[in-house]
Amino acid sequence: MSLSCFRVHAILTIRYISHRLNLSHSNSRVRCSKRNMSQAEMVKMVNGSNCCSSKVVINDPKLLHQKKTAIRLAGPSKFQVIADFDNTLTKFWVDGFKGHSSHALLQQENPEYNAKRDELFNYYHPLEFDPEIPIDEKTKLMEEWWGKTHGLLIEGGLTYDAIRNSVAGAMIAFREGERDVPILIFSAGLADIIEEVLRQKLHRTFKNVKIVSNRMKFDETGNLVAFTGKLIHSLNKNEHALDMAASLHDQLGEIDDHVIDSASVKKRTNVLLLGDHMGDLRMSDGLNYETRISVGFLNNNIENSLDNYRKGFDIVYLDDAPMSGVVKLVSELFSSASD
Repeated sequence: MSLSCFRVHAILTIRYISHRLNLSHSNSRVRCSKRNMSQAEMVKMVNGSNCCSSKVVINDPKLLHQKKTAIRLAGPSKFQVIADFDNTLTKFWVDGFKGHSSHALLQQENPEYNAKRDELFNYYHPLEFDPEIPIDEKTKLMEEWWGKTHGLLIEGGLTYDAIRNSVAGAMIAFREGERDVPILIFSAGLADIIEEVLRQKLHRTFKNVKIVSNRMKFDETGNLVAFTGKLIHSLNKNEHALDMAASLHDQLGEIDDHVIDSASVKKRTNVLLLGDHMGDLRMSDGLNYETRISVGFLNNNIENSLDNYRKGFDIVYLDDAPMSGVVKLVSELFSSASD
């Protein structure tokens, strides 16, 4: 494939798979931070826009330029995207309300178990972001939270019909596009729900997409009986879980000889990593990458979190920003006219 062709396919792939949800004109209202950003924070405006949602913070422009140059020189055959799902590929705010995660949109037939899962969320979610809790202790708390939640899904008699119905009622919309760039979706959510979202909303499958997430096992009548593979929570997402990844078209029965397998993915050693959580920076830990550009979406609590995000990610987009900056970045990486 020529670089010019790759550039078009890469941009369209990001728009189609990795775009921010609900970006039609009717749903593109932004929530601007009231905080004034200082020059020291190196806030730059994307595409000349003066909208708060377009603010981006770059901690080390020189280092970012070096990384972009290295990825461009290596070429498209070495490139892949590793992305979180909830609040990264999806918007944090939808029509003025907090958007659903793959866990939150799920409604069990027995509402008692929805309430029990909500109670767990209210207890554990503040702990996930408590800066005073050591990482080892916090990791155990996250394992505890996810384990209890999965237990409630089984105990409450979750069925695949409930997943279908939950997704059907979700406010999720994707733009049109193409595909050619390998994309790994790493999520602490539920693989079956993510796949159902793609299945219902896009009505198509993707050879280039692998989903690494918590996967359910259903019996012949469609009842949840267990979870398979390693438990994935917000603090342990990494490439070591790649053996759990299953290309989406395999799940849907569409077999193709050109499946992107684990070996070929690991040969692509230049990475564009997308996440909204500091723990997402570990998604590429098991990959022996040469160059990584990390993009963080800081959706809320900006004043308290910006310093950590700026130090951790190469680029930080603020205020639930759209994916247009990432599309522009991919264009720059594989445009012959780029610096």
